[in-house]
Amino acid sequence: MDVRDHAAPRAEDIGVLIRQGAGRMPAFPNLSADEIAAISQFVLSGESKELESARPASGNQSYRFSGYHKFLDPDGYPAVAPPWGTLNAINLNTGKYAWKIPLGEYPELAAQGMKDTGSENYGGPMVTAGGLVFIAATNFDRKFRAFDKLTGKLLWETVLPLSGNTTPITYEVGGKQYIVMHATGGRQGRNGPSGGIYIAFALRRPA
Repeated sequence: MDVRDHAAPRAEDIGVLIRQGAGRMPAFPNLSADEIAAISQFVLSGESKELESARPASGNQSYRFSGYHKFLDPDGYPAVAPPWGTLNAINLNTGKYAWKIPLGEYPELAAQGMKDTGSENYGGPMVTAGGLVFIAATNFDRKFRAFDKLTGKLLWETVLPLSGNTTPITYEVGGKQYIVMHATGGRQGRNGPSGGIYIAFALRRPA
């Protein structure tokens, strides 16, 4: 093991992190050298340092946020080869993929024959005791889908009034099982509508 992996952080390293950012932390290149030194000292020692050029008493502070820029092509689609979103099943006994399939489409591309591209998706799946995987999550096609847990085969799908960027739930009433989806359209993008609608589906046993 390299002992350097456990070396104490240095003020210089913290300064680089503040100026350049890393991961989900944005960069703050607008901070002065004195301000960065004061932050570094506080992180390392817990002691604050009074700056000679203090901020105005009003407390106003200017920040610069460079954003989380997506790598898109000129038409606004991901600038990498599809699939642009997938649904994956992991075999917990082996740690390997049981199956992996594209999840989501762009309706305008599907109309041109470019289907199963996958898309951004926000929301988790729900698995029933009978082996059905229910998931919405896809931003642009607004579909709610059911897959076979063992194979990943698409068994059923429907279009929601709004994209369902949430995880479905299930409950039982009078011996009948229901699946409920909250459709919000909250992250639909491309000027898509947003709102809040609960939709319930009843499961039928095979004949």
